[in-house]
Amino acid sequence: MAEAYIIDAVRTPRSIGKMGKGALSTMHPEHLSATVLAALKERNNLNTADVDDVIWGVSAGIGLQAGDIGRNAALDAGYDVRAGGVTLNRFCGSSITSTNFAAAMIMAGAHDLVVAGGMEMMSYVNMYGMKMREAGLSGGGMGAGNPRLQAKHPQSNQGVCADAIAAMEGITREELEKLGYESQQRAAKALAEGRFDKSTIVVKDDEGNVILDHEEYPRPETTLEGLAQLKPAFEMFLDMPSVKDGKTFRQLINQVYPDIDIKPIHHVGISSGVVDGASAILLASKEYAEANGLKPRARIVAMAETGDCPTLMLNAPVPAAKKVLAKAGLTKDDIDVWEVNEAFAVVVEKLIRDLDLDRAKVNPNGGSIALGHPIGGTGTILIGTALDELERTGGRYGLITMCAAGGMAPAIIIERLD
Repeated sequence: MAEAYIIDAVRTPRSIGKMGKGALSTMHPEHLSATVLAALKERNNLNTADVDDVIWGVSAGIGLQAGDIGRNAALDAGYDVRAGGVTLNRFCGSSITSTNFAAAMIMAGAHDLVVAGGMEMMSYVNMYGMKMREAGLSGGGMGAGNPRLQAKHPQSNQGVCADAIAAMEGITREELEKLGYESQQRAAKALAEGRFDKSTIVVKDDEGNVILDHEEYPRPETTLEGLAQLKPAFEMFLDMPSVKDGKTFRQLINQVYPDIDIKPIHHVGISSGVVDGASAILLASKEYAEANGLKPRARIVAMAETGDCPTLMLNAPVPAAKKVLAKAGLTKDDIDVWEVNEAFAVVVEKLIRDLDLDRAKVNPNGGSIALGHPIGGTGTILIGTALDELERTGGRYGLITMCAAGGMAPAIIIERLD
């Protein structure tokens, strides 16, 4: 089997995911995506006619984010028309999956040069969703529009799922707030030391004016005392019907897990930030890289996708990590950097406990609690972050995983190359 190499990784800074407030909120999703594609082209002097495909991840395929953004963003970025483009959806895990698909095509010998990535404009998604709700056109939780599926596999609000898992595992709010606080402190240090500079690009408009050149979301002034004062964010959803005249979100979980006494504890300080952003990774075969003077930064070691209970929704990262480690023939002690998306603090806390991980190796530069979670774009942000950290510290292996709606998780292991 051929090797798949990572040549480069780029991402935009993340802006507040609120229309009119975040710096990126006025951009078209295809334009935002095009910014990282153009950066890869320029940084690596790509002949884009050689790009076999642009595999793009987007979670909310609605309105301006619908259609094949991968193809349209490539055209917007000035890629040759012979470069293909496709768009996929694995919810939060979309761009890890886009990377896995790209690597698999190279390993199979079908492609030589592929761009993988993704984006999400949560400012637009939230605005669009609000208009749909005002028009009475949208329902509640995951799977809410399919009563047959809900009868087989009840799916609740994700925040309620996070609170349910914390109750089931006996994890306290105070323990989760320590993790949230640490995320802010680590992110603040990483930003101050320029640890993200290699991969973060400046977003500009067509006239060359800077739209965004820094992360908007972090709150380095966060304290444990301040976190303790925040109100639970998902309490209002507990006893809210998932759809008109339907079961409440609490009842959907208790239908499968009747003994869970759900207490609302997750709040904005221990949940992922709502932001806009995009990211992309350039992958190539060994033969193409050597023939075209591209220096690989990392090798794809192993990939995995797995499912878990859709009712609890957020627990798949643990089995995904175990699966990808087994495929790689590695143990947890071989991994120097773990990047696990901080969708909710309980996701990371449970993985650390279940796998008995060294906390210093998990999200060493903070995560989505501090920096934000542009759903479809987060996976390739995490892969690039892991690679940057391996290069900074001289580590060898990085494992990246994240929960996705429907009770799924993709995972990937990369190896830094000298």
